Amino acid sequence: MADNRFEQEIEVKGHLIDSMILTRIFDSIMDMQGDFQVLEFTVGKKKGDPSYARLLVKGKSKTHLESILEQVFREGAQPVSVQEVRLEPAPKDMVMPDDFYSTTNNATQVYYGGQWIDVQNMMMDKCIVVDTRRKTAECKMVRDIVKGDLVVVGERGVKIIPLERPREGVDIFQFMSSASSSERPTQHIARKVASDIYSTKKEGGKIVVVSGPVLVHSGAAEALASLIRMGYIDGLLAGNALAVHDVENALLGTSLGMRVKDGTLAIRGHRNHMEAINEVFKAGGLRAMVDKKILKSGVMYECIKNNVPFVLAGSIRDDGPLPDVVTDVVEAQRKYKEIVKGARMVLMFSTMLHSIAVGNMLPASVKVVAVDISQPVVTKLIDRGTAQAIGIVTDVGAFLPIVVEHLKQIANKHS
Repeated sequence: MADNRFEQEIEVKGHLIDSMILTRIFDSIMDMQGDFQVLEFTVGKKKGDPSYARLLVKGKSKTHLESILEQVFREGAQPVSVQEVRLEPAPKDMVMPDDFYSTTNNATQVYYGGQWIDVQNMMMDKCIVVDTRRKTAECKMVRDIVKGDLVVVGERGVKIIPLERPREGVDIFQFMSSASSSERPTQHIARKVASDIYSTKKEGGKIVVVSGPVLVHSGAAEALASLIRMGYIDGLLAGNALAVHDVENALLGTSLGMRVKDGTLAIRGHRNHMEAINEVFKAGGLRAMVDKKILKSGVMYECIKNNVPFVLAGSIRDDGPLPDVVTDVVEAQRKYKEIVKGARMVLMFSTMLHSIAVGNMLPASVKVVAVDISQPVVTKLIDRGTAQAIGIVTDVGAFLPIVVEHLKQIANKHS
């Protein structure tokens, strides 16, 4: 039986039932062998009304209770009696204090100077730095920590605001329920994705694409080029391979030596991707290829012609890599962050590593659609922390053209 000395009152507000927040808090306590008592529970009677719950959480020891509280605080609960956040200076550049608070990607606030302060630039697995003079708080990467930065330590004075499920209105993210499956009707899903892309842009939202070279190999390059040309895409994040395949397709009609249109192998096609790389170097880069009218179509062409910013991040396995590729991985990460800043929606096409990397940079409020023919890829993205991602297990080469066609139909209806 729990010792009464090891207990604490907590409270939680919001759409607790619709969003399953209260259920997750109960499950967390029970999974950790703790105990709880519901002291107060008020259910919102109207759709817009929040609910409120006050619980007494009990542990078997001080350490056990602290572990339970750490978990339920991350589900959106907070102590009834709020204490000011604890801050400790970073001992040196790129070093956090012991017991630093590790962030989630949910909206977060810290209690300092008698007020709740919103934490800016939320990302998962980072730390929080507070500027006590300006009374501002920011999520920072370890590499950006400067000696003397006041870093949040422990869980005290930190409040997480989890995503809440709306009680009315249906969009793709309610329809899909943040799960991945290969058994949903592709046409229906494509229509919903197209509708969400259209409404996001109509509301002035920023849409970013993360893509791998399979997009070209599967025949979906023209579909993505169309999305860029139609003005729906505000940024592209990829690696060397996407650009190389795209240029090879534009110049030679192949992707890794395979004719994209009919799937047959080209004569001496094994050297085509190296020939494409050579042509880029001869021209002086992708932009120079477009300026010299050597590159006249494709994803990279449309990005350059339509002033859509892109970042190509290098890896150790790259051929070339192209002169446009950022080979410093830390610099590439920074440039990725610049592109995704302020994004409302991110479309991820057939790339596990780039998708997981970008997912780690996004606040939970950003809508994420991940399309991959491999179920484990989509599942891994969600399991790695990007819980808001919608997984669509299908061939991007078949799926994306359908999305583009639906977008054209929607645009025609509203023209």
